[in-house]
Amino acid sequence: MLISCTGINKFYQDNHVLRSVSLTVENQDRIGLVGDNGCGKSTFLRVLTGQELPDAFAHDEPVIARAPHLRIGYLAQNAGLDGAKTVREEMTDAFAPLLAARETMRGLERKMEQTPLTDDEADEYSRLSAFFETNDGYTTDVRIRTVLYGMGFSEQEMDRTISGFSGGEKTRLALCKLLLESPDLLILDEPTNHLDFQTVGWLEDYLRGWRGALLIVSHDRFFLDRLCTSICELERGQMTRYKGGYTAFTKLRAESRERQQREYEAQQREIAKLEDYVARNKVRASTAKSAKSREKQLEKMERIERPFSAAKTAKLQFTYSVTPPIDLLEVRNIDLTVGSGTQQKTLMENISFTVRRGEKLGIIGENGAGKSTLLKVLRNILPHKGVVRWAAGTRLGCFEQESESLNPYATVFDELHDRYPLLSDFEVRSLLGQVRLTGENVFKETGVISGGERAKLCFAILMMEHGNVLLLDEPTNHLDLSTKEILETALSEFDGTILFVSHDRYLLDRLADNLLVLENGTAERFAGRFSAYQEQIRRKTETEQAAAAEEKQKKAAEAQKSSFRSKEQRAQEAKRRAEQKRIEQEIDSLQAEQDALQASLTDPAVAGDYEKMQTLCGRLEEIRQRQDDLLEELILLEE
Repeated sequence: MLISCTGINKFYQDNHVLRSVSLTVENQDRIGLVGDNGCGKSTFLRVLTGQELPDAFAHDEPVIARAPHLRIGYLAQNAGLDGAKTVREEMTDAFAPLLAARETMRGLERKMEQTPLTDDEADEYSRLSAFFETNDGYTTDVRIRTVLYGMGFSEQEMDRTISGFSGGEKTRLALCKLLLESPDLLILDEPTNHLDFQTVGWLEDYLRGWRGALLIVSHDRFFLDRLCTSICELERGQMTRYKGGYTAFTKLRAESRERQQREYEAQQREIAKLEDYVARNKVRASTAKSAKSREKQLEKMERIERPFSAAKTAKLQFTYSVTPPIDLLEVRNIDLTVGSGTQQKTLMENISFTVRRGEKLGIIGENGAGKSTLLKVLRNILPHKGVVRWAAGTRLGCFEQESESLNPYATVFDELHDRYPLLSDFEVRSLLGQVRLTGENVFKETGVISGGERAKLCFAILMMEHGNVLLLDEPTNHLDLSTKEILETALSEFDGTILFVSHDRYLLDRLADNLLVLENGTAERFAGRFSAYQEQIRRKTETEQAAAAEEKQKKAAEAQKSSFRSKEQRAQEAKRRAEQKRIEQEIDSLQAEQDALQASLTDPAVAGDYEKMQTLCGRLEEIRQRQDDLLEELILLEE
């Protein structure tokens, strides 16, 4: 057990945010924490990490037990770093204990060169060495680069100061540092914000090999599905834990709510039956005793709460009255540009594609690829080259990522009523009620309400537009999970055409039947679901990695072979030079013998001896022949 808490209650004014919440985290646990916006997820994490204290409530005393020396890493939504430090310095700080151990070891090593260490110093050196090696102290630089590169940072950015990065980049850097610190329990609050598909995929793979426990708050359902082995849902202040990833959680929760609904309805029927019996028989003398017994039974009955599914939820439905032609949109040779004048930048050139009626096209790409710009070009908001031709009868309904068309000083009620003045006040309130904008919220200015509430207002407007083509820019941003599910259902049931930009992989996989991929200045169509696209990318990456590995292996083999031939050549060259030297020495020796023999021929004693003369002349002939042969060998060796 790493950490266990029971009886956690938390109040904010009169709001009972956490109601006797309990949770136990074991080593290697992979827990996803989900719930609607404002349900208390971040509050619970702050209590768990000791940043806030739980409130005592009645006889329910809070208890939080932690394992000895437990190291908790917590990435909050607004994580901060030291802005004066460079990236390299901040990441290196993650290994502060290792670096301190290394400095102490170096001090002992310097002392060791002068005088022998004492027994205590020798023990300290052995302990620090074991600690340093066990925790991979020699690979800190490699680990820093691996994490930074995986999270989208380059070598050139390692010496930039933290203050020069954007808020999203600082959050990514804070996550990098947490990963390098390798805490026993890693708590992440919305870790996939500000990450593109590639970086999220890398983070998923990295966390799948995490040696400690994970507790993750996320609205990214793909992320939860890939990593989590259990899901904890906070609902009306209470926590329920389900086994499995997010997909399993949705199924188990639906079954649980259905069962609770049946039990609640059965109890309500039983209560109604008992109350009716008490009301009819309490005043009769003959049945008063029996009625009193039923009344006590009612008092002792433990009431089942109305299941949450029975509460009101948002109701979204997108309709249209005019059916457009089958060939709905033609885009031919358009350019995507941002900025103006000298600051103008071309993102993409000569983009062409078509869209047919009923198609649901997901537009994906890295941040800054031009996805939102493309939607504005399709709406003729931005000037462009090329052709954008919508078929006659097309009516667009648009959802903007940042709610740019809303008047920040108008109230929620007035924003909707001013757009559709023919609606009565009752109809406006009813429409807002459909998207769960009720009470005082409808009289707040749109500039002060939350991002999720602005999104709901935009969906109310979108329903009133009755477009047969919906252009959606990040429609699930700012939405809690329950509202996301409602929106996805409404969009799936819409039989018109949808073109949407999204980083929500769950939405992309459920809704898009085709993809338009903006990448490297091009726009490529992919026929199929997002999961099929990811599988294709995975296979392509594996193929490229395998090809690269094969090429590397081939080059290594060639280098080895080349190295082997070089050694052989060097051996042959040495042998040739040795043979050349031997021949030259033999020629010199023969020449010395020849000179001696020729000197003997002039001796009168030899000249008068016929047999000696014959022998000497024969030997001189042999020497000349041998010299000729050796000279030929020498020439061949030199060639």
